[in-house]
Amino acid sequence: MIAQRIRLPNRRLNESLAFTCNGLRYIASFGSFENGDLAEVFLGNSKAGSHSDAAAKDSAIICSLALQFGVPLDAIRHALLRDSQGNASSPLGVALDLYAATRPIDDAA
Repeated sequence: MIAQRIRLPNRRLNESLAFTCNGLRYIASFGSFENGDLAEVFLGNSKAGSHSDAAAKDSAIICSLALQFGVPLDAIRHALLRDSQGNASSPLGVALDLYAATRPIDDAA
């Protein structure tokens, strides 16, 4: 069975936030499906053209594809690297944790 990718509208709202991870400043932008669920992530840092910027952008693309193929946000978050205290170790992990912290908890999940 092959999953179907959910197509996003050409124009959609997004929200952005800035944060620091491993001493680098990042900006993440989040776009949602029409029902409000996270659909895409854009991620970059202040060192345009660097390896850290490229890795952040690539991780966001893969995350966005996973979301559009139906992978739950929490499954992605829990699959990412964390330190011994449970804090995200990567820019994508930090961005997704910050995003999730601004959303109401779904008691049905």
